Amino acid sequence: MNEVSAKFAQAPAESLTMLPSPYLLFLGDTVDAGFAKTAFGLRDWAGERCVGEFALPQASVTTGLKRLTPQQAASIGARSLVIGVANAGGFIPPSWITALTRALEAGLDIISGMHMRLTEVPGLAAAASRLGRRLIDLRVAPTDLPTASGLKRSGKRILTVGTDCALGKKYTALAIARGLIDRGIDATFRATGQTGIMIAGTGVPLDAVVIDFAAGAAELLSPDAAPDHIDVIEGQGSLFHPSYAGVTLALLHGSQPDIFVVCHNPNRRHILGHEEFSLPTIQAVIDQTVTLGRLTNPAIRCAGVSLNTAGMSAQAAAATIRDTGNAVDLPAADPMRGGDTFERLLDACM
Repeated sequence: MNEVSAKFAQAPAESLTMLPSPYLLFLGDTVDAGFAKTAFGLRDWAGERCVGEFALPQASVTTGLKRLTPQQAASIGARSLVIGVANAGGFIPPSWITALTRALEAGLDIISGMHMRLTEVPGLAAAASRLGRRLIDLRVAPTDLPTASGLKRSGKRILTVGTDCALGKKYTALAIARGLIDRGIDATFRATGQTGIMIAGTGVPLDAVVIDFAAGAAELLSPDAAPDHIDVIEGQGSLFHPSYAGVTLALLHGSQPDIFVVCHNPNRRHILGHEEFSLPTIQAVIDQTVTLGRLTNPAIRCAGVSLNTAGMSAQAAAATIRDTGNAVDLPAADPMRGGDTFERLLDACM
C-alpha cells in the first residue's frame, strides 16, 4: 500500500488491499482522456499496484504505462484487469467483450466500477465460472441507507466541487487531505466514486445510490467526529452539469461542508460530453454552491480554487493561477504542482 492509501484506509469490510493486485489497466477504445479517469487515478495514486495498460486498437488514450496483453501482464504477476474507463452512463459496450474474455482466459480476475454489472455482460459470467475467475463490481450501493436528516454533525468538512466533471475533484481532495495530514491535522479522505474507493479502500459510490437516499449516504460517509477532525470529501459531477447535477446537489446537502474548493480546468470551454453547454464561470459555481449549501450549513464558505493546469508550461500555469486568484479574490493553486500557492490554499482550508 502506498503512502496515500496507508493514510486514508479505514479498514473496511471490503478494502483495496483485499482486491487481487497487481492490476492491468484496461482503456477499452477510449479516445477522450476525460473518460479514462479511473486509469489515470490509479496510475497517479496507486501506481505501485499497476503493471501496465491494455487497450483496443481504436484507443488513442494512454496512461504512459507499458502496453501489455493480458497474457504478458499475467506472466509478470498481474492478478486482475481493472476497467479504467468511466464513460457516460457507465456501460460496457459489446466491443469490449472479446478483450475482457481474453483477460479471464489469461488468468486475471476483472474489477469494474461501471454502472453496468459485469455479470450482465453477455457470456462473461459463464466464462468466469468456467475458468474459475472472479468478476468484482465496486459500484454497488450499501443497503438499508436512511434518508438525510439535515441535522448538523460535529467535526469539520471540506468538499470539492467543480465547474464540470472529470477535471480534478478527486485529485484535489486527496492532495488537500495529504497536505493537512502533513501539517499534523487529523484529516480523512472520504471517497464518493469508484476510483476514490479503489485508492482509499473505503467509501460510498454515490452515483449508484437511489436518489432519495443519496444525501443520507453522504451523511453516513462523514459522521460525527472530534471538533478538530476534518473530513475531506471527494466531489462528484457539477451543479451546472445537465446529467449529473442531481448527485452533486445530494452530496452538497448531505456532506454539509463548512468549506468548499472549486475545481476547474482552464483549458476546457464546454461541459464534457455536452458541447452545447458552455462551462460556467468559477464565480457562478461559488455563488450557486453557497446559495444551495446554506440549506444544511448556513456558515458554508469557499476557501479557494483548484486548477488543473496539466499540459501547461510552468510559466503559463503560474500566470493562470495568479490571474484566477485575483479574479475571485481567493487563493488559487494547482495541487499537483504544489508550492507556495498550494500552501496558501491549505491555509484557507484550516
